[in-house]
Order: sequence, then structure tokens, then C-alpha cells
Amino acid sequence: MSPSRSVGLSLLVPLALLAAACSKPAAPGPEAAAAGGKLKAGFVYVGPVGDYGWSNAHDQGRRAVEAKFPWLKSVIVESVPEADSARIIDRLVNESKCDIVFTTSFGYMDATVAAGRKHPNTKFMHCSGFKREPNVGTYFAELYQMYYLNGLMAGALTKSGKTGYVAAHPIPEVVRHVNAFALGVAEANPKATVSVKWLYSWYDPAKAKEAAESLISEGCDSLAFTEDSPAVIQAAEEAMKKGRQVTAFSHYSPMQKFGENATVSGQLVDWGIMYEAILKAVHDGTWDNRDWFWLSREKAAILGGAFGQPVNPRFEAPLKAAVLSSPGLGKVSAYDLVMKRLAQMSDAKVSFEPFTGPIRDQKGEVRVPPGRRMTPAELLSFDWFVDNVRGAIPKT
Repeated sequence: MSPSRSVGLSLLVPLALLAAACSKPAAPGPEAAAAGGKLKAGFVYVGPVGDYGWSNAHDQGRRAVEAKFPWLKSVIVESVPEADSARIIDRLVNESKCDIVFTTSFGYMDATVAAGRKHPNTKFMHCSGFKREPNVGTYFAELYQMYYLNGLMAGALTKSGKTGYVAAHPIPEVVRHVNAFALGVAEANPKATVSVKWLYSWYDPAKAKEAAESLISEGCDSLAFTEDSPAVIQAAEEAMKKGRQVTAFSHYSPMQKFGENATVSGQLVDWGIMYEAILKAVHDGTWDNRDWFWLSREKAAILGGAFGQPVNPRFEAPLKAAVLSSPGLGKVSAYDLVMKRLAQMSDAKVSFEPFTGPIRDQKGEVRVPPGRRMTPAELLSFDWFVDNVRGAIPKT
């Protein structure tokens, strides 16, 4: 599978400011269906819907919005190699007669743009891309804020001072998530490190479990990951059952059920609210090809390993007992700091941003000066690790 499932441009500023950095939306393209009529949507997934990660989360959102809108019918094609995406997109337009097609991998971008030019009376939405046409828009729900919060908890809970990260592919999206997690770890525990193991796959449960077990054997007692299976959670849970204190943080879908004793929290995505807004705009005749980038403020990115539980109740007491020293907040428990930062990242101004300087790279060089927030363009091209990460970014 191609390493480019998603790169994702992160929202660091209010949408009004982001609009200044992005090209303005073009005028709405030709209507795919009469406003107010029936609508058919096609979804192209890079993995299986049973992966419990990326594709599963998208499909849960699709199901939710289809259940809500009686005028909507949808069809999916799963496990589509990026090299075969053009054929599948054409099939959804020509055979399935879809009015709008959602393509959910960064590697589908050029095929989606080409399809937009080929089928001017169909609308297309490409997840995580940056190329648009009058009838091709882009969208993304970004999670780096949640990874940072997970890092705060990992740094507060680690006893060894070693945390680990199982990473799918060395692309900017994954590098950004590793760095956000590492910044949180460092804020809670300045001496703690994050060791990275690369999979070169989005979905390989056996390899992910092997990587997690390797990190545990190296002394890492808290694990995060970007990979579309619960294998890392399961490895941590098995270690717990053997008497080792190893915690983990789930990814994209609610994976806490695979490791109730090990899962502290995680990142969840509500694609449903994003699909609801986009499809309602198409149905109402107000759709245009804008960029949709939603984070915590828009309620697309959610903290937790299970919906409704930002933190596993098993870990609330130890997090409340861990007292940290935070600039501007003084002495504060890890639990309260997580909740404070979550509130700040969710407010209208996004009053706290994890990627704010000073930030140093692995060589000790200041890459982001004090007080400056990294720009969307910088995060889109992230190709370096922060100073407490152990491991290199392979060249692809």
C-alpha cells in the first residue's frame, strides 16, 4: 500500500485567518442533483472498513449521516490501492451514478482532480489534499492536538522515562503526530524520550504488535501509534496482564475495548459531523470547493479511547496525583492540565497551540523561536523530529 494515505494540513489559526493562507473557493460547480432532491454519495476507502482505524472511522461517519438524511443513499468501495483509484472513481460515477464522490486517501489526489475534469457534472471531495477544481473540494479532520494531550498523559505516567511510538509511514502527517505527542511528553516530563518504530504500512496488525513488543522490551512503558489496527493496544494489555505497567493511547476509532487496563485515552474522529455539513451543502445547493479543516474547536477531533470518556476512569486518579509545573498555570495536576489545554484548543480563538516555540530539533537547533506558532505550510511539510524523539525519519 502506498505511504500517502493522508498528509493533512493542520489548522493553527481561526478559519478566517486560514482562509488568507489558502486560495479562495471558486464559484460553485455545476449542480450534481437538483437542490432538495435525492442524493447519492460514493466513498473510496484505502483500507478495510473493519480496520478499527482510518477507514473504519470514515465509514462510521458515513453510516451516521446516511441514517440522518432520508434523501441520502451511499455506496462504498474498500481496500482500493491508490494506483487503481482512477478506475474505481470512474465506476462510482458511470455505473453507480453518484452525485458526489469522497476519496479518502492523500494518494487519491491526482486521480480525484483528473476525475473532476473528466466529470464536470459530478462533485468530488478529497480527504487531506490541496488540489482543487470548480467541482473538487478538500477536507480533513486533524488530530495533532489530541496527540499532544496524549503525550502530556504519557509523560506524567511513565516510570522509566521512555515512551514509544509505532508509526505507519514517514510522511508529514505521521511526523507531525509523533512530534505533537513528544511535545506533550516533554512538557510533563522534560527528561522523557519517545522512541519510534516504522511499519511502512497503514494496516499490518502482526507487524504493529511486533513493533510494540520491541518497544516494551527496550523499556518503553507508554505507547502511542499511527496505524489502523488495535494491535499496539493489545500488546500493552498483554504486558499489563503479565505484571508490567505499560499504558497505551488509541488511534482514530474507539479502541479502549481492546485494552481496558492499558488504554489511558486516545484520539477519536467524528467524520459524521463533517460529512453532514458537506452533504447538506450539496443537497441545499450551497456547496463550493472550499478547504474544510476541522479540529477540536469544530468538534471533529475528540479526546478519548472511547466516546464519552476523555480519560479512562482507571487512570483519572494517577493523573490527578501527578503534579506538574506548567508555565502560566503554576503547579497543576496532569489531569487538570489536560482538561485546561483541551478547553483552550477548543475555544473560538484557539488560545493554546502545541506547536508554539521555542521548539528544538534533534540537533538542538531552534526551529521555532519563542512565541511563534508554526504555520500550516510548515506542518504540511514536516520533515524533522523534535529534540526528545529517538530515531530517524527514513528518506522515501
